[in-house]
Parts: sequence; structure tokens; C-alpha cells
Amino acid sequence: MTASLRATTIYALIITSILVGCARRPALTAMTAPAPTAEPAAAPAPATEERSVARQEETVVAQRPEPATFAENDNVKTIYFDFDRYDIRPGDAKTLEADAAWLKTHDVLILIEGQCDERGTVEYNLALGDRRARAAMNHLVALGIAADRITTVSYGKERPVCDAHDESCWALNRRAHIVVKSRG
Repeated sequence: MTASLRATTIYALIITSILVGCARRPALTAMTAPAPTAEPAAAPAPATEERSVARQEETVVAQRPEPATFAENDNVKTIYFDFDRYDIRPGDAKTLEADAAWLKTHDVLILIEGQCDERGTVEYNLALGDRRARAAMNHLVALGIAADRITTVSYGKERPVCDAHDESCWALNRRAHIVVKSRG
């Protein structure tokens, strides 16, 4: 009797599963295409909106200065980061304070290059380098430097200052390097 009860229960579950699975399918009559309405005429508006966004992006790109036009300056210093981190360390915060003091008295544009050590994928290091550059930028902005003077770029692990494969070298490559150029 127990075996027949199990068989009946299993059959009931299978049939219930089939019926529940079929119930989720939409009826064929609902699949017919609705009659055309005036909505397709409104479709060009998003294309115009997309073109407007594209124009804004072109403007932003056109205003972004070329990294090659920036140069190192002994008055602004590079800051460094711990492994896999992008928060500003206390000693580096003091470095940025000194950088901000000099930048306040000089009318220059600022490029902050976020960089990483060789560990990690290209994509990961580009994202981490971007976070490092933005962290430095946000700190300078908090210290009174106008955000419109600052551009950030991430080089990930593509521009190491040290090529050895050890911690002391990797520590030198985990940085936000600041370069400047005159506004003119």
C-alpha cells in the first residue's frame, strides 16, 4: 500500500508541475499584434535626445585637455596608496594639503594620473586607477581647488615607475601622480 501511495503522490506532483508550467504561457490570442497607434510617431524624440547627449559628450571630450600637454612640477607631489586601496592615507593627505596651497596661488590646470602596480587584470587596474585619481581630486576640491581645473585619467598598470617584481617596487607604482600646465 505504501508503494502505491508514493506512486500516486509522484504522479500528482508531475501533473501539477506540468499544469503550473503551462499556465504561465500567454494565450495565443494575446500574441497578436495590436493595431498601430500614434505612438510610433513619437519614437523620433529619443533619437533627438540621444543626439543631444552625444553632443554633450563630444563637448566634454573636446574640453578635456590632452595628457601629453601637462608637465611635472616640483611643487606638487605624488601620493601613494596601499595595495588594492584608494583611500587617502594621513601622510598623503598632508602632501595634498601642501599641493593645494601651491595650486591656490598658481593659475594652472591639473591632471591627476591614477596608477597601479602590475598585479590584477587590465580592467580592474584601470578602474582602481580611476578611483585613486578621483580620490585625490575630491580631496583637492575639499581643500578649495576648483573642480573645473582638474582632469583625471587612469593608466592602470601601464606606466610603472619601477619594473621589479617585489613589494617595494609595487608600492611605488600604486600612486596618483599630479602634473600641471598653464591655462593659456
